[in-house]
Amino acid sequence: MAKDKKHNTEIVTKPQWFDGGSVTIPMLQILKEDGSFHKGADMPEYDKDLIVKIHDTMQFIRTLDERMIAAQRQGRISFYLASRGEEAESVASAAALDDGDMIMGQYREQGALAYRGFTVEQFMNQLFSNEKDLGKGRQMPVHYGCADLNFMTISSPLGTQIPQATGYAFGQKMDKTGKCTICYFGEGAASEGDFHAALNMASVYKVPVIFFCRNNGYAISTPSQGEQYGGDGIAPRGIGYGMKTIRIDGNDVFAVLRATQEARRLAVEENEPVLIEAMSYRMSGHSTSDDPTGYRTREEEDDWKVKDPLDRLQKWMMNEGWLDKDHVEEHHAEVKAKVLAALKEAEKVPAPHIDELINDVYDEPTPLLKEQLEELKEHIRKYPDAYPKTSGRID
Repeated sequence: MAKDKKHNTEIVTKPQWFDGGSVTIPMLQILKEDGSFHKGADMPEYDKDLIVKIHDTMQFIRTLDERMIAAQRQGRISFYLASRGEEAESVASAAALDDGDMIMGQYREQGALAYRGFTVEQFMNQLFSNEKDLGKGRQMPVHYGCADLNFMTISSPLGTQIPQATGYAFGQKMDKTGKCTICYFGEGAASEGDFHAALNMASVYKVPVIFFCRNNGYAISTPSQGEQYGGDGIAPRGIGYGMKTIRIDGNDVFAVLRATQEARRLAVEENEPVLIEAMSYRMSGHSTSDDPTGYRTREEEDDWKVKDPLDRLQKWMMNEGWLDKDHVEEHHAEVKAKVLAALKEAEKVPAPHIDELINDVYDEPTPLLKEQLEELKEHIRKYPDAYPKTSGRID
């Protein structure tokens, strides 16, 4: 590899062409679909308490997703993004981190946030954009953020968190914090220019960042292979930028945990940026605005159901005597009751006061912002029926 200014490299006298098939990257799998381990697998560090917490968090997120999709269909919230089929990626990777590490998500990382301790009430307050929402009602549903849990607020524009993660990790390196940043994104976001700029800068400056790509097969309705890229997925791009790279089975809790534990060690101890490509499948639609039956078949979905990450983990835990069907059913019923109770309570909480719109933008709201706010209030006074949540709280 030509790594010096003289471009010293192996010399050949006949053309040698390399293409997408020149380098093939295998996929790490530890837990098979039948719930048994591969013989001789390199196991992650884990104990019963850790695996039980991962399982319970995954089950909580799946239940939350189910209930909130139903709530959106009932018109109780405006929008939702589910992570069904991808829970192992966010939860098990978060379990491999230190609580002081920064998490930058896209919008399917509710599992990582729940693992960190975000409560069901906090989820609901954000989804309903009420006055208890940490974001003060300014974000779309599922765009969570929590400074106390080192979870950077999610933004809608695709891929913006990727270069931000490189910059934040550069600061961690300069401050010698001993922490790293993990950045989640889908394979569709890896088509953004932000992705390439971020990986190149991270590699050049050797910053402690883990780029975690969820390759779930679709960028909304665009299939990955053949329509998003012609090469061997996303992982080879990390090699192209000179960074440590691994491809893993994203539906295997133990593979995710093992890879992320090692990725964190490389990032923190060696200041090596790492790219993880986790292969999975989005069992739900892209969002509640999407109908996946228009671009994929039922047979394809059925093929992936047998790879379900929660089912796979439960099989293993039952074989170990760490779980039984009664516990699964009882825990599901308990979580469902908590979600529904929190939903009903969050619905009753009023929207944030309209003055919150201009707070926190500057240290003190500028005269122009104050003028615009007054114009908005006059508009609402004129058409109060169009703004039922706000018209009674503008003075």
